Amino acid sequence: MRKLFALVLIALLLGVGVVAVIETDPGYLLMAYGDYTLESSLWVGLVLLLLFTLVLYALIALLRRLVGGQKSFSGWLGSRRTRKAARLTDRGLVNFIEGNWSKARRELLRGTRGNDAPLVNYLLAARASAQLGEPEQTEQQLLAAEGATGSAKVAVDLARAEIQLQAGQYQQAVDTLQAARRSPGRYPQALALLQRAYTGLDDSAGLAQLLPLLKKYRVLNFDELQRLEHDIYGRLLKQAADTSRGGSLDTLCDAWNKMPAAVHHDTGMVAQYAGLLVMLGGHPLAEKIILRTLKHDWDSQLVRIYGYVESENVRRQLAHAEGWLAGHPDDAQLLLCLGRLSARDKLWGKSRDYFEKSYRIERSPEICAELGRLLSAMGQANVAAAYFREGLLLQENHLPKLPRPDKIVPDQRLLTRV
Repeated sequence: MRKLFALVLIALLLGVGVVAVIETDPGYLLMAYGDYTLESSLWVGLVLLLLFTLVLYALIALLRRLVGGQKSFSGWLGSRRTRKAARLTDRGLVNFIEGNWSKARRELLRGTRGNDAPLVNYLLAARASAQLGEPEQTEQQLLAAEGATGSAKVAVDLARAEIQLQAGQYQQAVDTLQAARRSPGRYPQALALLQRAYTGLDDSAGLAQLLPLLKKYRVLNFDELQRLEHDIYGRLLKQAADTSRGGSLDTLCDAWNKMPAAVHHDTGMVAQYAGLLVMLGGHPLAEKIILRTLKHDWDSQLVRIYGYVESENVRRQLAHAEGWLAGHPDDAQLLLCLGRLSARDKLWGKSRDYFEKSYRIERSPEICAELGRLLSAMGQANVAAAYFREGLLLQENHLPKLPRPDKIVPDQRLLTRV
């Protein structure tokens, strides 16, 4: 209250002072322009100048507000279009995930208007068109994606290749991915797509060339690489040994020698190679590679194949195999192998003993069949028939449970059959 009173008092004093100055000396102001003159006291002129300045300032402020308002209106319209495009894109993405392909494509394409980055919209719309089985629409939207940005050609090619793979167009996918393949470090996804394409084409040679890149850029984990490697080289060996396609013992050996050293040290691959050698009659080479591998790595599958090898010296072959018994007395495949080698050396009693030991460790249709045919040849038809029957039941282990008769009832039709 005191401050307000003091301010009012000061204002009154200043007003009285200004009035006293004006009355004492009002001053004189003359303004001339051409034939026109304006005369006034100095203080009136100052008031007019102040009013003019205020009006000019108000006009400038109004003009600036009008111009700024236009920009603001245009910015509001732009932001509204952007928000609408984002909303349509979100709805299109949701429909795409839910599998509503037609709605997804419609909303994604509508979302390209007012969208500064429509690449994703076009790519997803192309995938939706592919799901709808409309290849022309698919290609049209992929081309639109290429035009949306100049730096996304490889990304569009990857999307195009994936769509081709889904349609089973494996060779077209390989052709599409050639540009990306030249820079595998930048585009590792291209390697994964190429793997799918070569697998679809059953092109083992192409997969073999791709395998080092898959390893280098870690496209697959260790287990997946191992399975793929076994599959690739296994198929190459089978193709080289396929006589219906020009395969022979020589082509098989050439294919094996061209394979990496790591494959030669893989017991599973050695077992497959040895089995194919035996199939094509390359028994000496099969025996050599089996004996060399078993010195370092024991493998029951290799031992099983050794029982198929027809050596020139069966007695020595049998002695080699019996030498493994000390370290592997409970290996069913070794005992099966020994039974076969003993039979090949016409040691019937020893063969039966080995077969029965293998049978006690691991009952399988194979060992039952070997015991059955050996005992049948030795005149023990009833025992042989029991083994044959057991082997058949072991092989057909998914028979349904059915009721059985309480006792055997002779069928008169069988008794009277001639």
